[in-house]
Amino acid sequence: MNLSKINWDLNTAGNWPSVVKVTILGLIVVTTITIGFFYDTLDELSSLDREKQKEQSFKIEFKNKQKTAINLKENQEQLAGIEASLYEMFLQLPTKEEVASLLTEISQTGLTSGLKFKLFKPDIPIDNDFYSELPISIQVVGRYENLGMFISGLALLRRIITVHNINISLDRKEGDLLMSAVIKIYNESNYFVPTDGTNKKRDTK
Repeated sequence: MNLSKINWDLNTAGNWPSVVKVTILGLIVVTTITIGFFYDTLDELSSLDREKQKEQSFKIEFKNKQKTAINLKENQEQLAGIEASLYEMFLQLPTKEEVASLLTEISQTGLTSGLKFKLFKPDIPIDNDFYSELPISIQVVGRYENLGMFISGLALLRRIITVHNINISLDRKEGDLLMSAVIKIYNESNYFVPTDGTNKKRDTK
């Protein structure tokens, strides 16, 4: 077939050879499908990929929630144990009314240990969630064994007391050791707030 002899005027397309007609029709179909793929099907495939990613995320989330649900009872028991321990610690905190007597106990412990106080200064209380801490700056003079007895005596008091910023040096004027430190005592705010949202007021009688 000599293509140069064909009249390519579209008005005479009906007279084109059958092979040419089929070839052109095939090109039109392929072009249409290609354009449709890029403008429609490609977007659908991208959307399908996004949905598959969401499905995977949902599966992971479901497995995590299923695991949490299976361990719910165990987690609740652990939480109850932690809450009970926290409440026991809370009971060791002095009330605001008991702080004054605790300060006296600390001072008396130092004197009983054979120490001489050069400074005993309660500072501004620091408020926290359900308790506040009261820092006390101290300076005491005595022998090494007296300092050890004092620290041990504080640990034996029935309240929670911590000692911070310990610094020991030689007091040339006194001829003994000078210990500077910050003692922190913790007093409760009268309310213990467990995770179930209820308030348990401590009986201070």
